[in-house]
Amino acid sequence: MAAKQALVTGGNGFVGCHVVRALLKRGDRVRVLVRENADLAALAGLDVELARGDVRDGAAVERAAAACDEIYHVAADYRLWVTDPAPMFAANVEGTRNVLEAARRASVSRVVYTSTVGALGIPEDGPGREDTPVAFSDMTGPYKQSKYLAEQAAQAAARSGVPVVIVNPSTPVGACDFKPTPTGRIIVDFLNHRMPAYVDTGLNLVDVEDVARGHLLAAERGRIGEKYILGGENLTLRELFERLAALSGLPAPRVRIPYAVAFGFALGAEAVARTVTHRAPRASLTEVRMARKKMFFDSSKARYELGYEPGPIDGALSRAIEFFRKSGAAKAAA
Repeated sequence: MAAKQALVTGGNGFVGCHVVRALLKRGDRVRVLVRENADLAALAGLDVELARGDVRDGAAVERAAAACDEIYHVAADYRLWVTDPAPMFAANVEGTRNVLEAARRASVSRVVYTSTVGALGIPEDGPGREDTPVAFSDMTGPYKQSKYLAEQAAQAAARSGVPVVIVNPSTPVGACDFKPTPTGRIIVDFLNHRMPAYVDTGLNLVDVEDVARGHLLAAERGRIGEKYILGGENLTLRELFERLAALSGLPAPRVRIPYAVAFGFALGAEAVARTVTHRAPRASLTEVRMARKKMFFDSSKARYELGYEPGPIDGALSRAIEFFRKSGAAKAAA
């Protein structure tokens, strides 16, 4: 098979850098769209071409997409607390529209748009699936809202002829989470003994390397306009901490706090963040509101149609622990 030219937006991010690695391993040539002065630590040592620009700049995206066979649009503003949501909507919604238009003009063979399970519905009686009914009013916070609108734009582009396939990763974990992501921050706080209690919620956790491979499978086998959940194991937050405890040698928190207490803490933390620190709070109201539902999902469609086969999550958790300790984000093992 001849090597392809792929463009990856956000290739210096957590999921994006693993998509880049998967493409390089396959033998493709990879161009990465990154902003000026972006942190490139996640791309260190990788043979990639850098294209400087912002997804909010349509002309820059069009230049980056020129002569590409495939586009993997992974870039996103992923924060669960913002003082001004406008830049997030510009990056996640208008940026996606720019990438889709650039793909149309470049006549690429496939676009894989990285959405999130946060844009999907969650039923009361089981895990969420790609076809679970959902509306914009179900979206909690600007991140989910912006990703929901971006997903709608991707589906509209598919109906108009752009060969776009949508993937919905659940909660990726693993190495190279430099920022870290909100999920990575949970692991870092646990390792730094800053997680004394937990709320009764749940997540679908997946190895970020499996998510990256899922992107390539979606490009190869996915049906245009379709969505595919790239998930792994459904775990309650308590089960996650028990896994982390077993892997790290640290004790798991035993105190479960009521939702009302968590909400009150987040309310106070946000007030301090907005008026004093101007940094993200330890817990935001968006995070607490999201915790009211267990974010459990079913990847059967991706398994059946794409051949997606996620492995056990413990290996990814171990790699995340090792990465955060080596990077200095978390305390070294005693």
